[in-house]
Amino acid sequence: MMAVEKWDILNERGIPTGKTTLRGRCHFKNGEYHLVVHIWIVSSRGEYLIQRRADNKKLMPGEWAATGGAAISGETSFLAAKRELFEELGLPSSEDSLIKLMRIKRRTSLLDVWAITADVSVEELVLQKSEVAEAKWVSKEQLSTMIKNGQFHNYGNEYFDSLFEKIDDYRGAFV
Repeated sequence: MMAVEKWDILNERGIPTGKTTLRGRCHFKNGEYHLVVHIWIVSSRGEYLIQRRADNKKLMPGEWAATGGAAISGETSFLAAKRELFEELGLPSSEDSLIKLMRIKRRTSLLDVWAITADVSVEELVLQKSEVAEAKWVSKEQLSTMIKNGQFHNYGNEYFDSLFEKIDDYRGAFV
C-alpha cells in the first residue's frame, strides 16, 4: 500500500502558502494551486519519448501521455521533475540537463513543463510498472496524429502549440 502523497498548497505565483493537502482529498479555494510537472524527453533526432499509463491508474488509465506527476510537499519544480523522470523511466537528470520550458496556470494546478535531451533505447528504460505500461519514440508528426486521433492525452491546443514552439527553440539552441 502506497502512502498518500502530501502536496503543498501554492498561491497563483507558485509561492507556498504554508498549507498542505493530501492527494485525493483536495479542496482548493479560489487562488490555491498545487504543483504538477511534465517532462518531455527529446532525442537528438527530434523524436519524443512518450509513455502509456498503466491500465490500473485511476486517472487516464492506459492512455499515452507525458511523463510527469505532482510535486510532493517540500519539492521544488526541478526536484519533482528529476524524481518523476527517474521513478517512471529510470532516466537520471541534472540541473544542466533539465530545462524548464514554461508554466501553465490551470484550474487547480500550476503545470511546469520541462525538457531533456536523451538518446536512450526503449530497452534501456526501467519502467515503473505501477505507473507506466510501455514507452516508445515517436516523431513530432506521429505525436500530432496521435493527439488528433485521441490516442495521446489531449492537454489542449494551447498546450501543444506552446510546447512544440518551445521545444523547437530548445532544440535550436543545440543545433
